[in-house]
Amino acid sequence: GAMSRKRMKLLVDSLTRSSKHFNKSEVECLVNLFDTLVAKASSHFAGAGFDRTVFRDTLHSAFGLTDEVMLDRVFSTFDRSNTGSITVVEWVEGLGVLLRGTLEEKMKYCFAIYDLNGDGYISREEMFQMLKNSLLIQPADEEPDEGVKDLVEIALKKMASTYFDYDHDGKLSFTDFEKAVREESLLLEAFGPCLPDIK
Repeated sequence: GAMSRKRMKLLVDSLTRSSKHFNKSEVECLVNLFDTLVAKASSHFAGAGFDRTVFRDTLHSAFGLTDEVMLDRVFSTFDRSNTGSITVVEWVEGLGVLLRGTLEEKMKYCFAIYDLNGDGYISREEMFQMLKNSLLIQPADEEPDEGVKDLVEIALKKMASTYFDYDHDGKLSFTDFEKAVREESLLLEAFGPCLPDIK
């Protein structure tokens, strides 16, 4: 009724003010879509948000993201409050970066996706896990893991300015990642697709 319309207006106004990337009518559309998704989700979040399954289905159908591991990582970066469900604020802010983010925002987002254990570095192991997941391994490949290991070494040589720094032990810091991406923008999604395709 009137109350929910009033609440909707307040919500849209507030999100439009806080969003750097969407105008008012876009925010309205995103909030409506959010409500639709919440209705599809399991009810135990009581209208506060929607769960991982609905999120994955939505990103899969809207943006063609198919990799299970990547979709889980995208969910985690959206779910900043770490509750296991996406709130309307997390939804609008997350999509802002995903769809309209500046290069700076996208670099931070991709780095967070690839830093599986959240320690501030992308390690050899993390690169290996992600590349192994995102590459289509042909059944004829004798030693697919060896090929992935070679790719990891190539990526490290290309991206780690501190490659010969003994302390780094083959890890990429955000500074390394940022420097590499600024020099070669194709490296933004070097370890697997986690942004929507251009369409």
